[in-house]
Amino acid sequence: MNLSLPGGAWTLGDLTVSRFGYGAMQLAGPWVMGPPADHDGALAVLRSAVERGITHIDTADAYGPHVTNRLIREALHPYPESLHIVTKVGAVRDEQGGWPPARDPASLRRAVHDNLTTLGVDVLDVVNLRLGNAEGPQPGSLAEAFSTLAELRRDGLIRHLGVSNATAEQVAEAQAIGPIVCVQNGYNLAHRQDDELIDTLAGQGIAYVPFFPLGGFSPLQSSALSAVAARLEATPISVALAWLLRRSPNILLIPGTSSVAHLHENIAGAALSLTDDDLTELDKIAG
Repeated sequence: MNLSLPGGAWTLGDLTVSRFGYGAMQLAGPWVMGPPADHDGALAVLRSAVERGITHIDTADAYGPHVTNRLIREALHPYPESLHIVTKVGAVRDEQGGWPPARDPASLRRAVHDNLTTLGVDVLDVVNLRLGNAEGPQPGSLAEAFSTLAELRRDGLIRHLGVSNATAEQVAEAQAIGPIVCVQNGYNLAHRQDDELIDTLAGQGIAYVPFFPLGGFSPLQSSALSAVAARLEATPISVALAWLLRRSPNILLIPGTSSVAHLHENIAGAALSLTDDDLTELDKIAG
């Protein structure tokens, strides 16, 4: 574990991962469909992430579909013992580039086996059940779907489980069925609807993994963030990533990029030191 990475480490069940991870979604082609424009460049990003000490890679077999998992396997297999790959199931891709849900038991079993095959492993480290839709979490029971994944975990195909795009009620429902090690939801400086959930999970030793850490800002909010960034001689994304690491020790980052240079910029930016005054000003963005 390279503790020089910003944020240090966190434990997902019995798996120790760097809090600063890497999200592989952007390695696929436009709209997360098809192969990357620069195949060798995509492999270089993955290899550089591991060389820099990142031990947490987030992916899904639906990305491409199958593209990012195959790139991960080509770049990194056989995997270092310290590297842990987190994947998602519960949605597929259609010909229009949509993400229709696929949470019936047969679809979930097929998705788990597809991930095993494309990643080239016998056991998946962590599998998140993707819920909701493109607009965010949606109410409804996850019992049948999560029970299916819990059964696959008992069969030895999955080490740990999590949920993605979930409501607090769905998180609790999942926990009543079996243990979870992470929740992956949309969250950033401006959209902090999960503040209470983050704190609850921190008390339980469960990771919270925000996606879209800089997405959805209005011009006013972007101005406020940019003002802090300018004062610190940093980029807005650096401030946003650094804020997330300070927000709670159970927050894990998975920023994505298809550029080695941008990867290194993200790592350096997340190490930005924020003062109490900076935090006070940034917290007003959500107000």
